[in-house]
Amino acid sequence: MLRYVLNEDDVGAVRFGISPLCELSLSLRAVREPSRFPLQLPWLKRTAEARAALDLDALTALIDDRLWTPDFLNPRPESPLTRLEDEFAALLDTPGDVIERDLVAVHGDVPEVFAGSRRAAMRRIVRALRELWDASFAEYWPRMRAVLEADVVYRGRQIAQGGVASMLNGLSATVDYEGGVVSVRLKDPNDRVQPIDGLGLTLVPTMFTRRGSAPVGDGPPMIMYPARGQGALWEAEHVANPAAVAAVLGETRARLLSALGDPASSTELGVRFGVTASAVNQHLRVLRDAGLVVSTRYGHSVLYLRSELGASLLAAGR
Repeated sequence: MLRYVLNEDDVGAVRFGISPLCELSLSLRAVREPSRFPLQLPWLKRTAEARAALDLDALTALIDDRLWTPDFLNPRPESPLTRLEDEFAALLDTPGDVIERDLVAVHGDVPEVFAGSRRAAMRRIVRALRELWDASFAEYWPRMRAVLEADVVYRGRQIAQGGVASMLNGLSATVDYEGGVVSVRLKDPNDRVQPIDGLGLTLVPTMFTRRGSAPVGDGPPMIMYPARGQGALWEAEHVANPAAVAAVLGETRARLLSALGDPASSTELGVRFGVTASAVNQHLRVLRDAGLVVSTRYGHSVLYLRSELGASLLAAGR
């Protein structure tokens, strides 16, 4: 059990971040144990051939049987706009003693593939991860980021409507908040208590965890939690069509309106419905001009959400 102790100022300073490097390293969990990540099977199937040509010796040495990865691969993102190249640059500057400490914390020893110079080992790690990114992530990252950003927007709405406590208690079945303490039930049998002490608690949505996760060591306060909306990312979605509304709006716009109970980008919606993002954008503009959906910019994406008028229209149509 890990317990983060928050004072009043810490509660108000809870923030969210998105880390491409964290997502990249945690994806090794799905690669190692596909059966534990059924929602990501379409991604695994699409990228299997490309991954077969990678430096698998290095990549498999970055994860153990518990699906733990070294803390240096899970940096705390400073914002939802973190760039992968910046994270790779910081990774290359990781001190040798930190590399060794984090590998030992996971494996009990430094894996043979990383024996010798720690700097050379880190160069190999970054090279292997960069190849993994190019082979398996670059093409799909805009879709993945859209899901992660939509989750952050959803959590922000939870805070506005019910407060930080309500949001924290909704992150995962293994995360609880009560009396200024955030408890994360980990597979690690050791109990740890870590005061925030003004360092800030960062919450990181990810597609590659099924429960709340945290750094293996006593790193900066951070909780990685399962992002919402993953199931709809890889396959087209067929939403039940409210016939009365479809007669007014048309089938595609009615389906989009039905799907926008949670924030989503045009890229994500295009994947879910099997149509191009440009076609989705045209329909979304019409729905927005009619006041049936609202939009907000989040980083590089525009996220759409059904408005109260749109919700009323759907309710009347049903």
